Amino acid sequence: MQYVNLGHSGMKVSRLCLGSMTFGTPSWRKWVLDEAASTPVIQAAIDRGINFIDLADFYSMGVSEEVVGRAIQGTPRHKLVLASKCFYAMSDDINDQGLSRKHIMDSVEASLRRLGTDYLDLFVIHAFDPMTPMEETMRALDDLIRAGKIRYVGASTMYAWQFVKMNELARQAGLTPFVSMQCQLNAAYREEEREMIPYCISEGIAVTPFSPLARGLLTGQVDSLRNKTDSFTADQYGDETSHNIAQAVARVAAARGVKSSQVALAWVSGRAGVTSTLIGVETVAQLDENIATLDMQLTAQEVHEIDRCYTPCDVINDYNTSRIPRVAR
Repeated sequence: MQYVNLGHSGMKVSRLCLGSMTFGTPSWRKWVLDEAASTPVIQAAIDRGINFIDLADFYSMGVSEEVVGRAIQGTPRHKLVLASKCFYAMSDDINDQGLSRKHIMDSVEASLRRLGTDYLDLFVIHAFDPMTPMEETMRALDDLIRAGKIRYVGASTMYAWQFVKMNELARQAGLTPFVSMQCQLNAAYREEEREMIPYCISEGIAVTPFSPLARGLLTGQVDSLRNKTDSFTADQYGDETSHNIAQAVARVAAARGVKSSQVALAWVSGRAGVTSTLIGVETVAQLDENIATLDMQLTAQEVHEIDRCYTPCDVINDYNTSRIPRVAR
């Protein structure tokens, strides 16, 4: 396994981060693994040197954190970098959502209970909350750091101007700024390379991309359960350009004698500014295939074959989840 600093912090994380959205209960999403199927994959990832695990209270409505919490009990806590997130509604209660001080505090305590730990190494705001003053959110996060409940703070899925503004507010108020940005990045969606990632590179902020396989499109397995049941796949990657890119990834993979998913993951890991890429795996075999990509470097010609199919599109975030279908060049 390869390790890098998480942005400008001194904390080392594996270059692949184990995403936990796949773990929990299929009653939440049909493609989610139950605990019996999740546990061996989680433990295998740790055995292979992945120390970075990405969680969220929203995944399987808390069950994912419980499953991961039980799976990691045999691993010394200091060997793991546990990250969790909050923002999405966890119940019908009006205050059980968003980034208010109340919800952030409640969410962290709930995640700690579910995971069976005293602290989170990284706590990420899952989206931008226009209904809560930025200073309230940043002060709550800073107070949690001072209380020892969390060690670092990160953000996810928002416009670059929002991320910049929150960071600058924190610095001016003497509060803790963000150390990482978790944004969507893959060969079929590169809009974060315009402003968000250059800003992160400039400020020494870690970039931890999610959805490197474009929600399954770039695996080449169009008949997979997730591709057939995840509405986001069709909404975000149902256009002609996305499918052309998927075919280009498949051509590069065939020429190399590897899987499309491996080429797609290697593409993301090789992009400027990327620190640690989130992966979602269902089997130990898939895990090993993903780890093998750390030694895979695409040639300039292979990257061109994939990138030449790209056309610009709408930014995808939690307030703009669908986009106008692109037309191929």
